[in-house]
Amino acid sequence: MTRTTLAPVESPEVTAPGTAATEARRTARRRAALEWIGVHSLAIAASLFFLLPFVFVFLTAVMSDDQALTRDLWPDTWEWGNFADVWNTPGFLTWWRNTLLYAGLGTILAVGSSLPVAYALAKFRFRGRNLMMMLVIAAMMLPPQVVIVPMYLFWARQMDLAGTLWPLIIPFAFGNAFTIFLLRQFLLTIPREYTEAARIDGCGELRTLLKVVVPMAKPGIAASALFHFFYCWNDYFGPQIYASENPAAWTLSYGLESFKGAHQTDWNLTMAATVLVMAPVIVVFFFAQKAFVEGVTLTGVKG
Repeated sequence: MTRTTLAPVESPEVTAPGTAATEARRTARRRAALEWIGVHSLAIAASLFFLLPFVFVFLTAVMSDDQALTRDLWPDTWEWGNFADVWNTPGFLTWWRNTLLYAGLGTILAVGSSLPVAYALAKFRFRGRNLMMMLVIAAMMLPPQVVIVPMYLFWARQMDLAGTLWPLIIPFAFGNAFTIFLLRQFLLTIPREYTEAARIDGCGELRTLLKVVVPMAKPGIAASALFHFFYCWNDYFGPQIYASENPAAWTLSYGLESFKGAHQTDWNLTMAATVLVMAPVIVVFFFAQKAFVEGVTLTGVKG
């Protein structure tokens, strides 16, 4: 009797479920790591793009006059006295006071006068409301150069305020188109039920605005105030038109231009003055960035 030997049958490889899950996790981790590297690389590149000009200005500000704007980008000696020389420049403190007056008082007047208008456009229903909103937007789009000649003649000849900053500050007491628009867009995000409940409880419109709307609109008010403060702080066109003939009324933006003209070769002092002009704005934005970002994010949710 012949014995038949059967050859073993090769079975196909079977991958364990645990091995496949482990490989999937490794692939997901590699993909997440690559995404993290890509996103952060772009963020670092973008931050360097915006940061390097400030670094260049600061390094030039602490260089000696002979080294400024040469091929040497790192200071050989740190000339911290450049900031003291700029601070002690005749008129610099006056420019500071004028700029604080213009930016501070202008911001208070603009926000204080624009808030009731924005509240009315956002919460009241009356005939012509859309037309008034279109006029506000049209005023935002109108360049100031279009009306500068009649405005200057009015303030200079009729009001005799040429050579001062009051022609720039007083108009803010009657509202600002951009501030009205920004506040109105933010107030639209506040539910109408809150104001209606306040009216049912016997609150008038002014009390409703001050007691109910303003506490809820703090981020929008802060964002509007910061926008306006930065605008006034950096304004060059207005002081040039109204205050150029009176050095006692110059602001930092206009005075910095004359400072550069007075020191044609002293670029280290010019950069030091630029750092002193930029520093307050950077500090204000650093401490108020949370309210600023929140106000800008929530503004425009409803339209």
